[in-house]
Amino acid sequence: MVGLRADMDALPLVEQGERPHVSRFPGRHHGCGHDGHTAMLLGAARQLARDEAFEGCVAFIFQPAEEGRGGAREMVLEGLFERFPCEAVFAVHNWPDLPLGVAATRSGPIMAAADRFDIVVRGRGGHAAQPHHTPDVVLAASTLVAQLHTIVSRRVPPTENAVLSVTRISGGQSHNVLPAAVELTGTVRSFNGAVQDMLEQALHDMAAGVARASGTTIDVEYTRYYPATINSPAHAQLALEAARRAGLEAQTAGAPAFTSEDFAFMLQQRPGAYLWLGQGAGTSPAPLHHPSYDFNDDVLAFGVRWFVTVAQLALQDTSTPSQK
Repeated sequence: MVGLRADMDALPLVEQGERPHVSRFPGRHHGCGHDGHTAMLLGAARQLARDEAFEGCVAFIFQPAEEGRGGAREMVLEGLFERFPCEAVFAVHNWPDLPLGVAATRSGPIMAAADRFDIVVRGRGGHAAQPHHTPDVVLAASTLVAQLHTIVSRRVPPTENAVLSVTRISGGQSHNVLPAAVELTGTVRSFNGAVQDMLEQALHDMAAGVARASGTTIDVEYTRYYPATINSPAHAQLALEAARRAGLEAQTAGAPAFTSEDFAFMLQQRPGAYLWLGQGAGTSPAPLHHPSYDFNDDVLAFGVRWFVTVAQLALQDTSTPSQK
């Protein structure tokens, strides 16, 4: 049995644009093209069901909650692969950075592990004209932000790749009051488990150091919500061969992307591969997760053919043993 997976959730964005198919639900926008992925997989199911010569068993996996909620993890925990014992799993994502008609993937890491940190810097608060009476949590938070951005450049080996970004800082309500707390939020991306461990520890160490130096209390909550998406070398090559047979220009991706993907949870349980399917700029130049993003419908036929072909090749391939 081979598994073919499509994600099918939207994003909490208000869609911008004058297209006739613009979202009718405010705050819900298919800004990542998951509706296109679902259409591709439905098309592949229909095509394989019509093919009287096709022999084999395919599990069509329609997965909810990819966008930060770990739907793949929940499906695995609820017994997906016990109910449907796939020997390999494959998934595809439209990729605006690649031209239409091009597909790419690579052996090993293809998408990054995604971690989140939430930090609260606490003091007592007080009068802004009397800063000597209270620890300055705004200054401590600013110092910590600057220190955190040295972790990748000074702690991560130059041969490894990682990203740390502080994405939110919040605190204070008045020009003449030193607040009692400031909150920070951010994300960390990496591909290597040892580097991921080091990044988390360095973040905790820096928070503790700034707390001691500033007289504040700093609480850190660090969450590893998606692991790195790791392709099996044999299945990555199979995915590229399927792309060639489906009429696509198949390319080996030179580097993984720092975006994340919860298909990683399925690849931790079964070998397989994740493919980027070029869609050019579509009908607009907007990237993924942009309010004006619009899926390029010209990609659909390529996606259907790839899903069909990768299932056929995987079921024919007896040289790659299952790796649970």
